Amino acid sequence: MSMSAPYLSEEQRETIEKFAKTGEHNAHLINRANIILMLDRTGKKDHMRISRTAEAFGVSRQAVYNILEDFHNSNDVESFLKRKVRETPPVPAKIDGELEAHIIATACSEPPKGRARWTIRLLAEKVVELDFVDSISPMSIQRLLKKQNISLI
Repeated sequence: MSMSAPYLSEEQRETIEKFAKTGEHNAHLINRANIILMLDRTGKKDHMRISRTAEAFGVSRQAVYNILEDFHNSNDVESFLKRKVRETPPVPAKIDGELEAHIIATACSEPPKGRARWTIRLLAEKVVELDFVDSISPMSIQRLLKKQNISLI
């Protein structure tokens, strides 16, 4: 890896320092900013080495190289400091509006014969049985009902 340590302009340094000191951002992003500040070579005879920086922040050397690469590939300091927003969630949501309506309608219907009320597990089994969805966890049903303020008791 031959990713060179940055030479920050005064404006870049001020922007990164302000970002790191306000405490308004998540710790991961503040660490990234502080790592770049530590590696800055501007006006220094001897800059901080990659391995010492990694040790100081409790990250791997590869993480420092990745941060340096991100910094060099960024269009500007602001884009480096912002977290990238995912275009799609890591796993698409299983419950859409239609399925949500089916689950709520089932929860509001008469419970199965021999039961006084619906349980979360019974609801999960019933929506699968009715072919509304291939599979669903009782926890997903519980979160949905809680979000909609629906109680089964």
